[in-house]
Amino acid sequence: MIKTLWFFCCIIAAAPGLATAQAYPSKPIRIVVGFAPGGGSDVMARLVAAKLGDAFKQQVIVENRPGANGNVAAEYVSQTAPDGYTILMVSVSHAISRSLYKNLKYDFVRDFQGVSSIASVANVVVVHPSMPARSLEDLIALARSKPGEVAYASSGSGSPEHIAAELLASMANLRMVHVPYKGGSASANDIIGGQILLGFNTMPVALPHIKSGRMRALAVTDDKRSAALPDIPTVAQAGLPGYAMSTWYGMTVPSATPKEITAQLNLEINRILRLPDVKERFATLGAEPTGGTVETFGSYIRSEVMKYSKLVADAKLQADQ
Repeated sequence: MIKTLWFFCCIIAAAPGLATAQAYPSKPIRIVVGFAPGGGSDVMARLVAAKLGDAFKQQVIVENRPGANGNVAAEYVSQTAPDGYTILMVSVSHAISRSLYKNLKYDFVRDFQGVSSIASVANVVVVHPSMPARSLEDLIALARSKPGEVAYASSGSGSPEHIAAELLASMANLRMVHVPYKGGSASANDIIGGQILLGFNTMPVALPHIKSGRMRALAVTDDKRSAALPDIPTVAQAGLPGYAMSTWYGMTVPSATPKEITAQLNLEINRILRLPDVKERFATLGAEPTGGTVETFGSYIRSEVMKYSKLVADAKLQADQ
């Protein structure tokens, strides 16, 4: 009799957690993106959101809260209920921001737990067709001949594109002018329009414009050539051995979110990333689906924070105010 009572007590004690896992999701889910529509984070979020909505039979809404290199959105999500209904789309930008911005009101490592890695993409060095530089070697020579005169666009201060450009400038001993925009699509529009002739952009944003001829690609920033642009060399191949900088995307939730909910999200996202039509769509964007476990992504986030903390310190980088 005592054993029977103990058994039922255990079931009752576990019931709240079981109910939470079984009931989730019972209402719409929001994926908050810290950048404007049309950028890499936004494109990735919408691809996953559509499939996640189908799987959960619930509406999955992408909400854009751009500002401060994704920090506006991150601060907002860090203060939301840890119930799995508000997800933060993250990228390498958030790992960079932790050391680049001195007065953040959230801690990327402490306040969030990883759900899943989503994709990895290269950044691209692009120019307007009227730019006289036909190669990265030409660009470096031009920038050296006009120190402090060549301007480049990025998607914002502290963005992966900004860091990619500063790393190139440091390794090539260049002095260029940084022009930050509010997102990759905004910077791409001005490059296409000829308002600024040089930019660093993510592959999902730049690729359609490169294919149409409205931009010219000089190099990709990854450590290997992109399957989407096989004829374009890496920065290392084009004259700066040892250079490598890629952008990654993933999803996180507030750190107190129940583990069973995080695990459920991770399971569905990994299934989505294996779907043939998703893999095909990612390929057209020059993106490589990643996925993986909650634990693996959490460890990766911590390692990236440490890596960029050193890079920011060594390069003496500061966020433009």
